[in-house]
Amino acid sequence: MEQNLANLHNAFASPRAFYDDANFPRGFSRSGHFTLAEAQVLEQHGVILKSLYNKDCEPQNSFQVQFVNVMEGQLPPSNIFERTWTKYLKLTTCKTKFHTLFGRSRIVPDPSMHQYSSADDEL
Repeated sequence: MEQNLANLHNAFASPRAFYDDANFPRGFSRSGHFTLAEAQVLEQHGVILKSLYNKDCEPQNSFQVQFVNVMEGQLPPSNIFERTWTKYLKLTTCKTKFHTLFGRSRIVPDPSMHQYSSADDEL
């Protein structure tokens, strides 16, 4: 397992750190959505993961080819890099529903209901 994880880190080596201030302004580890290991994967390797996902670069090794196949839906996620990026995409691209207990619903009068008026009293 440790050897495999070291190989993954080498396979997805990135020249710079990855940040997403638009969706996670306080960082990945402080967002409450990612574990410390997942936050570390995103910060250290997110640049290469994003470029592979957006097809800005070609896969350079078998791990990257497998990552691209997972992102295209051909394989299920099998390692921490694939699971973390899938989770990141789910959190950043899927619309979340916001529910509240108090809402304003407009009351639309039913035209079939007879409305009472003072003219009805005179009859």
